[in-house]
Amino acid sequence: MTAERRPDAPAARTARRPRTLKARLNVWVRWLHTYISMFSLLLILFFSATGVTLNHPDWTFGGVEKQQQFSGNLPANWNAGGKADALTIAEFLRAKHGLHGMASDFQYQAGAGGLSFRAPGYSADVQFDKSGKYSVNVDAQGALAVANDFHKGRDSGTAWSWVIDVSGVFLVIVALTGLGIMLFLRKVRTASLVSIVLGGLVMGYLMWRAM
Repeated sequence: MTAERRPDAPAARTARRPRTLKARLNVWVRWLHTYISMFSLLLILFFSATGVTLNHPDWTFGGVEKQQQFSGNLPANWNAGGKADALTIAEFLRAKHGLHGMASDFQYQAGAGGLSFRAPGYSADVQFDKSGKYSVNVDAQGALAVANDFHKGRDSGTAWSWVIDVSGVFLVIVALTGLGIMLFLRKVRTASLVSIVLGGLVMGYLMWRAM
């Protein structure tokens, strides 16, 4: 008597049904919303918080504005060839007094000149004459003013300007993908759309009142 053979696994297994376009789109929207939100979380928090502080310029949170004045004489080669050298003057003042930021607004006419250093929450204005004597007025504001200037992109350079632009794009993506997720949820879809419409009407009304 031969041993009974165990039946093999079914030759034809039920094939997994491919995901519909709607299902794949749902997964993609959720993935994009999640990881863009996490990647830009600190940027979103920064621009949200400084948006509030910008609306209240009297808030300082204990930050202290520091003003300083310096004076002295420019190096002998500041006007080599009878022409004021902006780079030589700027680098000398940076090394001498620790000035920082972008040097701009350089001018020299009729024996008098000046230039400015600008950075977020910081300014230094320099005046000098043909004898080489100079004076510097420095205004260094508190940390909150620095953060507010970064929010506005004031005197923060090209790289930070790109950060602001990219942050705006991220916020748009986060908002639109969040909307997309809500549209896939039948139970809250109608309530979500009604909330968006009501929010838009309130915002429009407040803008109209402010004009």
